[in-house]
Amino acid sequence: MKPFKKALALVLMVFVLLGAANASLATNSTEYEDELTEYYEKQMERPDYETIKAKVIGIPFDDTEIDKPDVEPLLDVRYQHLEIKITSGKHKGKEFTIKNTIEMISPYKLIVKKGDTILLNLTENEAGEVETLRLYEISRENSIIAIIALFMILLVVIGGMAGVKSILTLAFTALMIGFVFLPLVLRGWNPILTSIGISIIITALTLVVISGYNKKTVTAILGTVGGVIVAGSISLLVGSTARLTGLGNDDAQMLAFIPQHMQLDFKGLLFAGIIIGALGAVMDVTLSVASAMREIEEVQPKIKNKDLIRSGMNIGKDIMGSMSNTLILAYAGGAIHLMLLFSIFKMTPREIVNLDLIASEIIRAMAGSIGLICAIPLTAFLAGTVGRYYKPKEK
Repeated sequence: MKPFKKALALVLMVFVLLGAANASLATNSTEYEDELTEYYEKQMERPDYETIKAKVIGIPFDDTEIDKPDVEPLLDVRYQHLEIKITSGKHKGKEFTIKNTIEMISPYKLIVKKGDTILLNLTENEAGEVETLRLYEISRENSIIAIIALFMILLVVIGGMAGVKSILTLAFTALMIGFVFLPLVLRGWNPILTSIGISIIITALTLVVISGYNKKTVTAILGTVGGVIVAGSISLLVGSTARLTGLGNDDAQMLAFIPQHMQLDFKGLLFAGIIIGALGAVMDVTLSVASAMREIEEVQPKIKNKDLIRSGMNIGKDIMGSMSNTLILAYAGGAIHLMLLFSIFKMTPREIVNLDLIASEIIRAMAGSIGLICAIPLTAFLAGTVGRYYKPKEK
């Protein structure tokens, strides 16, 4: 139980430090600001509707497949009359007919087929009866559940207990980001400090669960934290010099308009995303280097520190190129649509790289890769010096 007690103590210490740091950065709110916050919270309450599932049991009218050559494309609106049967919620089993309006000019249009499972927004009247039904989306949750289940089954079948540990650490990471990081940022905590603290906690618990509490784990944790801090620092320095706004994409701009009562730090959110985005790759590299150096030390316990460090660096160099590519390709893969747009409109390289969005992504990829590169010599040095003399109770 000692490793878990130490991990719990680390979590508590990180949160205490984060709380103190954010308290020192916070400003005292006035009574007017508190009233304004309360007002906007009421304005942004979820609309009074329920999202339910329904099955399309018939389509008595559908003009989406009719050729209308005389209709102006910009004015081409088609309709479907959908007979649906509600399959969830308190109105389960009830049947209705709704109209699906489709603007054919729109590249994203919901054309429904018989047998589809769809999501509807349902509102009730004062008597608790169905008042309105509006088509929301096609139901995709079964496909998502299926691929997640396949992923977990393969992890367990191929990885055994290591696969089970991977699932646990993935779940913990998701919980930390979704139920700790995001709520703290919405409460006004500094996103950069919070992301660093969350990264430390995720790194420590993930590596302890996967690799146990031992020399290589402690070394990998320190190397990962160092690499992530380097990535965050580089991105902060270069991003400030480049005068990034953190509002380069549509999602960030939407966020800027919606929470009018919140003073969100959009630059900080950009850099926090860089830190969290680099965490997985850095953690992978540091554990690989620390583990290999531990094996070398066990085979040759009398190896000199400088020789052990040199071996660690050689191992890290072999990993470095592929992992840097992993980070850069991950960012590039998410921007394929954007790159196609640039090609279609024949934008020059100068026009492209100076866009806030593109500059942010380039700095994100480069800062993450720099953090990964710096984590290698840091991990090798720690494993080849102080790590050799650190004697935790091995599992």
